[in-house]
Amino acid sequence: MEFFRRDTNDFLSRLVTTDETWLYHCDPETKQQSMEWRRRSSPLPQRFRVQKSAGKVLASILWGQDGILLIDYLPKGQTINAEYYSSLLVQLKDILKEKRRGKVTKVVLFLHDNTPAHRALATQNKRAYLGFQCLDHPPYSPDLAPSDYHLFPGLKK
Repeated sequence: MEFFRRDTNDFLSRLVTTDETWLYHCDPETKQQSMEWRRRSSPLPQRFRVQKSAGKVLASILWGQDGILLIDYLPKGQTINAEYYSSLLVQLKDILKEKRRGKVTKVVLFLHDNTPAHRALATQNKRAYLGFQCLDHPPYSPDLAPSDYHLFPGLKK
């Protein structure tokens, strides 16, 4: 965490976080969302049960201090592997060149979890080639999973 101790603002401007989440095509209404005004004598509205598993897609989201940089939806029938994840890193590098002009020369600090696709040798080589430095992510640490606490709840609403 030497980067953080040197300059907090510089650290946050260089940090890019990535995580994956399932997004459901049809999310059932909550009780609060389905409330409506009606007279006592009027019939109850007909409601249909909708299962969350009606359809879903895996979204890979890469974001930084200024917001979302890249959202990629995994094609049906495909899994996240080192090749797929490396292609996301290349896309991210192009986006950073566009959005962070003048800051491209600084090392991008990359925060992601310890899944096999993130730890694969091919991914590590691609990350090093692109000039990204990976921050260590302790397993099961709520302090270092900002996507789960900050980004995903609002995104899923």
